[in-house]
Amino acid sequence: MTGTQTDGRGAEHGHQHGYLARKDDHLKRLRRIEGQARGLQRMVEEEQYCIDILTQVSAMTKALEAVSLALLDEHMHHCVVDAARAGDEEGRAKVAEAMAAITRLVKS
Repeated sequence: MTGTQTDGRGAEHGHQHGYLARKDDHLKRLRRIEGQARGLQRMVEEEQYCIDILTQVSAMTKALEAVSLALLDEHMHHCVVDAARAGDEEGRAKVAEAMAAITRLVKS
């Protein structure tokens, strides 16, 4: 543990997350993905063709991957770089945290 305090939601005191500059873009993409999920539900309810549903699942998966990669990029360029500048221990902890996130993304 790096000794960083959080506000109960994971936000570090005095630290702004790298994605905040593009928060509106991310929210727009996530709302679009939410719409895709509702569309998938409708397709199943309407008993549409399996391959058509799978095609839409693939599109939604790619959209989620794009959001994930954008957030990861911003995390690496902002949070990890800031932690590395703050000190070796903090930098190593942020890199380890990022690697764990990358591992989860790759395995999903």
